[in-house]
Amino acid sequence: MVDRGYPNDSAVRYVSDHHRLPETQRSVLLRTILSADTALARMAKTLQLHDLRGRVVFVNGYNTTITTQSLLDGYPVYLCDDGFLRDTRGFFRSYKAPKITVCTFFEILDLLALAGAARVEVLLDQQISQSGELAKEVQGLMAERALPGEARCERDVDHQLKTCGSIVASSDGNVIDAASKVIDLPGEIARGRCIRPLLV
Repeated sequence: MVDRGYPNDSAVRYVSDHHRLPETQRSVLLRTILSADTALARMAKTLQLHDLRGRVVFVNGYNTTITTQSLLDGYPVYLCDDGFLRDTRGFFRSYKAPKITVCTFFEILDLLALAGAARVEVLLDQQISQSGELAKEVQGLMAERALPGEARCERDVDHQLKTCGSIVASSDGNVIDAASKVIDLPGEIARGRCIRPLLV
């Protein structure tokens, strides 16, 4: 239906109502199914890990780390039509944002250091509790890896990612659509660890 011009939300709602799908399955469809035009446009701007060498990378901090942590903790993570990995835990009323563990940032920063990124900017949402402390921890981890860049809190993370003009690491569809080049770091971690995401 999404390829016949129906808005994604409306198409998912119609199919879900018709088949009486529970909330969990509805949220999976909403996150994973995209029109072919949207999926292909996003794939065309997606880079691989080796493309990061000598480049500046902006990381959507919470977006990337929460998906990575879901992947490492064994929660469902889905391969979406645009080739990006996404989890669905944030869609439910019972959801509580997980405490981002140091191990999650180990994975992400090790990957960026291995890729040879020239500079990494990790942006964390200032509105989220304890983001300042987390930014300091991440900055320390970057220094340990001699990874140039900065971890900082911002009030307008999405806007900065959309307008930075550099490679963006995020699975947020609106951010991907606005960026010129993107990378799926959780997807790279999954491939490196031979973790197979779920397919719809």
